Amino acid sequence: MGSESRTLNIFFFPFLAHGHMIPTIDMAKLFASRGVNSTIVTTPLNAPFISKAIATNSKTYTNIIQIQTINFPSADAGLPHGCENLNLIPSPDYLPVFFEATRRLQEPLEEQLLQHKPDCVVADMFFPWATDSASKFGIPRIVFHGTGFFSLCATECVRLYEPYKNVSSDSEPFVIPNLPGEIKLTRMQLPPFAMDTDISKFMTNMSQEIGESELRSYGVVVNSFYELESVYAYHYRNFLGRKAWHIGPLSLCNRETEEKAKRGDDPSIDEHECLKWLDTKKPNSVIYLCFGSLANFQDSQLKEIAMGLEASGQQFIWVVKRTKKGGEEEDKEEWLPEGFEKRMEGKGLIIRGWAPQVLILEHQAIGAFVTHCGWNSTLEAVAAGVPMVTWPIAAEQFYNEKLVSEVLKIGVAVGVKKWARVVGDHVKWEAVEKAVRKIMVGEEAEEMRKRSNMLSRLAWRAVEKGGSSYNDFDALIQELCSRKDH
Repeated sequence: MGSESRTLNIFFFPFLAHGHMIPTIDMAKLFASRGVNSTIVTTPLNAPFISKAIATNSKTYTNIIQIQTINFPSADAGLPHGCENLNLIPSPDYLPVFFEATRRLQEPLEEQLLQHKPDCVVADMFFPWATDSASKFGIPRIVFHGTGFFSLCATECVRLYEPYKNVSSDSEPFVIPNLPGEIKLTRMQLPPFAMDTDISKFMTNMSQEIGESELRSYGVVVNSFYELESVYAYHYRNFLGRKAWHIGPLSLCNRETEEKAKRGDDPSIDEHECLKWLDTKKPNSVIYLCFGSLANFQDSQLKEIAMGLEASGQQFIWVVKRTKKGGEEEDKEEWLPEGFEKRMEGKGLIIRGWAPQVLILEHQAIGAFVTHCGWNSTLEAVAAGVPMVTWPIAAEQFYNEKLVSEVLKIGVAVGVKKWARVVGDHVKWEAVEKAVRKIMVGEEAEEMRKRSNMLSRLAWRAVEKGGSSYNDFDALIQELCSRKDH
């Protein structure tokens, strides 16, 4: 395997957002660990984020993972200067402009493909044009969605059958057709395809392009493992007809503390300080709250969360995204109830900014995770054996909630009813208190913890030699090698 795979050259082209770049970097590391020459293509302002993540490994991936930069036309596209990452756009109104700007990366990517002639391009779903670009040079394009089989199946079944058109109101439930498990949703929990707005038209067109491009691609790599969602892996391959390889959980390629701590942005707290705090706590006694890098809660919602946490009586680590007003970080924190931090001293830890999430989740003191159900966070919790309180906001997160709470039965829904793009549906403190208590205390909590621990063991087994993800990954490399030889 090593000698033949070393001759393989693979390009990785992640979408310009932290949640897409982080698993792609992990994937490049995984390929590099098997001796594949890996190149990550990105823009100049995103390159340091990637090089830092590669350099924090004692195996020094820097020798076999290269970074190629192509210019991003932010100013020409009508974006603020330096806005080369979705996490930096000033408001959701810029979404269509940002996506439109990424189309201008096609020509510079093709120049790289012509110059380097890789054996394969693994390009993010949000670059549907990459299939045509790769085929120009006879290069197979593999799609990376950054989500699991369940939501891939659900998204495609909703796209194909449009069940939301057969209900009389936004709150009336419908069953997703041709999806195993009788999964019910409402129109409110879907991206606003049916609404006649510019952004929904843009999203509908984008969704269609992604679907068509995927069908013409060489296949799909999925950050998941067979045992987690076997029914849906089978459904995706055999009923929806996709060629797919499960190669996850990708986060498990990071084995060392420093790698885990530096995965993503610079942590806003020293990881040793954070872990030292957790070391003083009993096993399963702390609840961890984090809503990803894009979600933006209003002060009123943050206050409800604080009140709910205090009422629950549980110990917590809470990651709060720093708010910026007029480009400056806000000093006055009006979202905290008066005297909250003083009352919570020793009981709660608030991290403002970025947290070393994988390290925190793996700590034995963590008993549950309140999450927005982004796939990276969901899978990291599964790998760590931590049950979840589900608080979906946008994207495919309502599908992930269904997988966690109804299929795997390792989660409690906080009760969010509405897809909200960025700000999030409003949840009262009583609902926060109830969900936190339910996931942390009692017989049901114990059952969920047992199931979570079992899935964690299966996740680790999947990536070890002879495991389901290890074998699928081997099959993919073998296929690419034999394709290259012919």
